[in-house]
Amino acid sequence: MKKKKRWLKIGIGLLSVLLIIDIVASFYFYNLAIERNVKDFLVDNSDLEVSAEAMDVFIDGDWREWVDNQDFEQWELESYDGLKLQGYFLEAKEPTDKTVVLAHGYLGRARDMGLYGQYYYEELGYNIFTADLRGHGESEGDYIGFGWHDRLDYIDWIDMVLEEVGTDSEIVLHGVSMGAATVLMASGEELPDNVKAIVADSPYTSVYDMFDYQMGRMFNLPAFPILPSTSVVTNMRAGYSLSEASALDQVKKAEVPILYIHGNADTFVPTKMTEKLYENTKSEAEMITFDNAGHGEAFVTQEDKYVDKLNKFLDKYLR
Repeated sequence: MKKKKRWLKIGIGLLSVLLIIDIVASFYFYNLAIERNVKDFLVDNSDLEVSAEAMDVFIDGDWREWVDNQDFEQWELESYDGLKLQGYFLEAKEPTDKTVVLAHGYLGRARDMGLYGQYYYEELGYNIFTADLRGHGESEGDYIGFGWHDRLDYIDWIDMVLEEVGTDSEIVLHGVSMGAATVLMASGEELPDNVKAIVADSPYTSVYDMFDYQMGRMFNLPAFPILPSTSVVTNMRAGYSLSEASALDQVKKAEVPILYIHGNADTFVPTKMTEKLYENTKSEAEMITFDNAGHGEAFVTQEDKYVDKLNKFLDKYLR
């Protein structure tokens, strides 16, 4: 009897230690990936290494000077939960009924989408709108929403754009990486009829799936039990769970046509996630992949092929 009690105490002790480790790990991973702070763990991450060609454009491309030389109007939006968010609007050179709404990636900011905005503005003649997602740039927020709460922010931004450009205008949503997940998450909501097309470049299926993949790849850790408990911490701190923040669930309700874009050499967000999104999309959808393109690189390394597909898609669904 005494032996059984001793082993019971040992078992309870071990479970208590494991529970404490799990709780500590959950807060650690929340602070690491979701809390707004400096993300040193991404420095020298081999999955984010880009080609020399892409790096030159990302860092020193002419698009940066182009952004600096444009007279963007700065807009402010109060989110549904009281955050002050910053957006930026650029009216086209000539009057147009077309506007692109751009969404940036993880740890980015609105001006990063100038790389794409320049093409829409100079070559297609669109108005441009882009915003700092919550927890990024000049927008408030002490956590990163990975697109989930941002999807509602973007619906409010779309309404504001329509007030500016007119209710007969046509809108394209174009996001990259986390921005792609944001516009896909918005696709499952009740969007204005003005939204005619969505372009999702390098999206992930859900925040849970993304963390599961990265925990295995970067830390050699299994998802269970750390991710479920990290999800609980995220819900307490940021108001959403990792599993509910799902682009996959949202595209199953989508009504707007979606163009999926992904690089086959992407090791940060695997191409199979986009394939799964494409296969489960309710609305009309197309998918194109780019050989030898890493995460978010395709527009730079294979621009001709990228814009050819983009233009054909837009021509199909916009006036």
